Amino acid sequence: MMSDEDVVVTRQRVRYEMGRMISIDLKGKIALVTGASQGIGSEVARTLHRAGATVVINHLGTAGTTADAQALADELNLTRTDSASIVAADVSKTDQVQAMMGEIQARHGGLDMLVNNAAIIKDRTIAKMSYEEWDAVIGVNLSGVFYCCKHALEIMREGGAIVSFGSIAAIQGFFGQANYASAKAGVQAMMRVLSREAARKNIRANAIAPGVIDTSMAATIPEAVRAEMLKNVPLNRFGTTAEVANVVLFLCSPLSSYVTGQTIEINGGWRG
Repeated sequence: MMSDEDVVVTRQRVRYEMGRMISIDLKGKIALVTGASQGIGSEVARTLHRAGATVVINHLGTAGTTADAQALADELNLTRTDSASIVAADVSKTDQVQAMMGEIQARHGGLDMLVNNAAIIKDRTIAKMSYEEWDAVIGVNLSGVFYCCKHALEIMREGGAIVSFGSIAAIQGFFGQANYASAKAGVQAMMRVLSREAARKNIRANAIAPGVIDTSMAATIPEAVRAEMLKNVPLNRFGTTAEVANVVLFLCSPLSSYVTGQTIEINGGWRG
């Protein structure tokens, strides 16, 4: 049993530790999240916004993505006026990426965080995959990341952060995903190179490699396949969009100031 003196000392220690609680404050920072109209991208935008960042929500520019992106911006602006905006651009088109960065520069004076989330899938075996299916996935998932990084660096302030989405597919090589896995492996390699090249401006570049995350896309996976996948996951569940967004937040924050050139796996311990 603790003495009265021990209780007092313990309470003082608890109060001291509570006073040192860690918080992430991104006030005054400008973040661009590509492909952010729905899914993981929208959750990343919400998470960075909750930490205080002003968020630019990129979308493809179709009727559906425009409506979704605007709804998200309206949601965020309800909590903090003029803290979220949308910008249409197909990241696989260099002219559209340049125009998007120019718009951000004109409106915000620069950029502090880039999250390369935009991606598409067109699965098919190599024998049956068309050249168009290969080019489309490489165009968005790999070339799009290159274009966004290249032109973001032109407006990114010193001390910025770039986080790009790789994938467990780059590591596991899932059946029918030659285009997707190749693109994601390329992204992870690109971030290692970029971490060296951007270090002179103290800009950090990292990749994340999510496993199977509970999204509308994952919901289309047949139940038998989902059950088989879960056998590889020690935590025995799929991840949530919030869990992915939290890692992005960490990599965008000062808490990861000595982390660059890395690929962080977010997969519940998947070892297939």
